[in-house]
Amino acid sequence: MQQDHADIVSLEDDECEIIYPGEKPHFYSIYGKSFGDKSSLISRERQNVVEKRYKCPDCGKCFKKRSALLTHERTHTGEKPYTCSECGNSFSNKSSLTRHKRKHTGEKPFGCVICGKTFSQSSSLIRHERNHTGLKPYKCSDCGKSFKQSSSLLVHGRTHTGETPYSCSICGKSFSQSSNLVKHERIHTGEKPYRCSDCGNTFSNKSSLTRHKRNHTGLKPYKCIHCGKRFKQSSGLLKHERVHVRPNLPKPSEPGRRFNQNSTLVPAHSGDAVEVLVP
Repeated sequence: MQQDHADIVSLEDDECEIIYPGEKPHFYSIYGKSFGDKSSLISRERQNVVEKRYKCPDCGKCFKKRSALLTHERTHTGEKPYTCSECGNSFSNKSSLTRHKRKHTGEKPFGCVICGKTFSQSSSLIRHERNHTGLKPYKCSDCGKSFKQSSSLLVHGRTHTGETPYSCSICGKSFSQSSNLVKHERIHTGEKPYRCSDCGNTFSNKSSLTRHKRNHTGLKPYKCIHCGKRFKQSSGLLKHERVHVRPNLPKPSEPGRRFNQNSTLVPAHSGDAVEVLVP
């Protein structure tokens, strides 16, 4: 049976150029549907063309609506016609301005149905809900570890590549995360933005302030599993735990036992080495 030549759908200048085969039975690969006659196929093709008939002259991306194309073109021109009346910040589209204004109004229209916590943006709610569901949709292709946020996966990926894109302008030291660079730079500037509300002492990072506050509250979150004694800092707990290990250590002159360079207890007459933490 003789087959028809391929059909070419003629488009206007502002439409996306698409060429489709005209063989029978006609198969439309995007929708996965077959059409019994040529006219049905062309009708469906033209319908799809109309759906995305506005083409960006700079990058070729197509849009269903002209308004969407105009908004997209601002990514090329840098135009930001929507200005915040409160602070003067400008935005390329109205929705971005609407989200920004919630910083001034404090409006949080998106609420978690599980715990009731509210957010100013729907994307923040989606990320929060993963704390309840445990969903981790972002998976590392190198080690298989999964993450709740794409940004966490990006940072994790640098542990495999060794990439440290954030460099200190003063000493040249580089970091895998921008937050670590900010903390590091305070060593040079002497900045201490975290202040204790009880005594006024200031600190360069939040974790130092948290540890300091335990001097006022008496909180001791670190508990020894051997005797139940509590400590304000993890370093105090680690030092204490050696008290429980020490009685099991042999005297240096005890026969039949020796220590290697890593302070690991090695029974000379046993096939299994027993690791012991040595002070």
